[in-house]
Amino acid sequence: MLIQTETTPNPLTLKFLPGETVMASGTRDFATPEEAEASPLANAIFSTGDVEGVFLGRDFISVTASPGSDWRQLKPQVLGILLDHFASGAPLFAPGSASGIDVAASEDFGDDPQDAEIVAQIRELIDTRVRPAVANDGGDIVYRGFRQGKVYLALQGACSGCPSSTMTLKQGIESLLKHYVPEVETVEAI
Repeated sequence: MLIQTETTPNPLTLKFLPGETVMASGTRDFATPEEAEASPLANAIFSTGDVEGVFLGRDFISVTASPGSDWRQLKPQVLGILLDHFASGAPLFAPGSASGIDVAASEDFGDDPQDAEIVAQIRELIDTRVRPAVANDGGDIVYRGFRQGKVYLALQGACSGCPSSTMTLKQGIESLLKHYVPEVETVEAI
């Protein structure tokens, strides 16, 4: 098995491409070793001691190193863990970890029911134009709400903590949403 790696705009994050499906649907972001206990794979990656984030996408795994870590030493460790995992056919999630539970994103900011059509347009643009581009960089952007002209988004994976994420959010995503949905005034990361 050959696992390819790609750099991301976030210098602390590498994207690993195992050449097969990682998550059949959705994504999963692990920001702490405690959260990673739900996934034997994420838990093993965190066990290297030099990792502060693991993000599972459709066909990739993004790993964020701790500040001061050396990818020349960490990369072979992560590759070994990934090779062992995929070669053994081990499950991605531990039984009973609630890995399949999907919490509705709009619960965070309680979209106004009168804005249902606007929210549908925003979600459509994010899902079809923004998320695929961001996945190429090893991350994800998840809709969290729309209220009084503000769109709230959560940055995950390589996007979380990326130096260029503010520029992407304001110049890219905000411009796109404002162009297609005039009711959008601003976009904020949460």
